[in-house]
Amino acid sequence: MPKTYDQAYFDKWYRSTDHAVGSPAELNRKVAMVLAQAEFYLGHPVRNVLDIGCGEAPWRAVLRKMRPGIDYRGLEASEYAVARYGRSRNIGYARFGQLAELRFDTRFDLIVCTDVLHYLKPAEIRAGLTGIGEMLEGLAFLELYTREDDPGGDREGFLSRPARWYRAAFNEVGLLPVGSQCYAGPRLSRHVASLETF
Repeated sequence: MPKTYDQAYFDKWYRSTDHAVGSPAELNRKVAMVLAQAEFYLGHPVRNVLDIGCGEAPWRAVLRKMRPGIDYRGLEASEYAVARYGRSRNIGYARFGQLAELRFDTRFDLIVCTDVLHYLKPAEIRAGLTGIGEMLEGLAFLELYTREDDPGGDREGFLSRPARWYRAAFNEVGLLPVGSQCYAGPRLSRHVASLETF
């Protein structure tokens, strides 16, 4: 039986004191780090964000607090999250693999995808990554866990792959690792010094 990303799922993993995988303070620190790194390479404040697999869009409020006026767009495959928050939080329905064909009228300074890729099959990851490579103007934050990690949290459907598998897949679409699960896009690569990469 496939996993259902309904309200009970989000209540358990994002709000329950017994199971929640992160705190508001941790999210604030993470968003601040990612914004700072993106802006360092871009040379200007982040203007727009694409948040893939955004769930209920917890990044949106933090981003808008730190960068008022930022243009936020979320994509999510949970019918519950899109039905409940789609209009109010600018979340559209899409699966990761659909990024191979899905395009917008702009490129994105920042693309975020947290806690998604390690649940997906290789073909869907590769398909979606082509879209990220093409739509990315600045930095991608691709937070995921590998065979070498102990992710905690939701292990149902977790696909254990070695870190080298993801590195190769990211490299194929021109994503350059610059630390802390951040990747400079192909258009930024000339701004990255050799010792900034891994």
